Amino acid sequence: MLAKTIWSDFSITYLKGSHYEVGDPDRQVITFEHAAATNWGDSFFFMDRLESDNDDTETYAEWAPRLKISSAQLSFIQNLYLAPSAEIGDGFTHYLFGLSTDINISHFDFFKVSVFARNNDNSNNNEQLTLSWGVPVGPLYYDGFMDYTTSTANAESSMNLTSQLKYNVAPHLGLSSKLYLGVEYVYWQNKFGIDGVDEKNANLLIKYHF
Repeated sequence: MLAKTIWSDFSITYLKGSHYEVGDPDRQVITFEHAAATNWGDSFFFMDRLESDNDDTETYAEWAPRLKISSAQLSFIQNLYLAPSAEIGDGFTHYLFGLSTDINISHFDFFKVSVFARNNDNSNNNEQLTLSWGVPVGPLYYDGFMDYTTSTANAESSMNLTSQLKYNVAPHLGLSSKLYLGVEYVYWQNKFGIDGVDEKNANLLIKYHF
């Protein structure tokens, strides 16, 4: 049976920051995102195109589908999914395999918890915990993710907390689609598993949903 689409969303985001670690600290990023839910589960894809002030460029993408294997509705846990994922960058591809669930938290639009075994191209294999969320905060919207990866023989444990706080200006401009202005803040401890490299980076954010 073919999957039936329940909803889908496509957006493009512009980011500008000056405190990146590992490489040029000044970068602009264009992000393309697509998210969808079907009767089989859901899917999230994004691709970043990074351009540094020193003319370095980088392309990075992730695809994270979730296949529903149980639709149990407990008091706060909803659904269980198989959760394969791929991370694709310049010269590497990491594959992740795991389980995911939805957590029912009052006022949140979503809160997802996923655990993965990572098959890494450029380092030893390890494990990862991922949280992702979205919640209205008054007239603002706050969403983001946290990735925690365990240490290996050649990399330290790492924690990447990236979130966005933004305001939809579309109603003030007569637009039917959402247009967000705001800030994305990244706190990345031991970035790329490098001991002591901690990124604390605020980015100007402009995000349009088609």
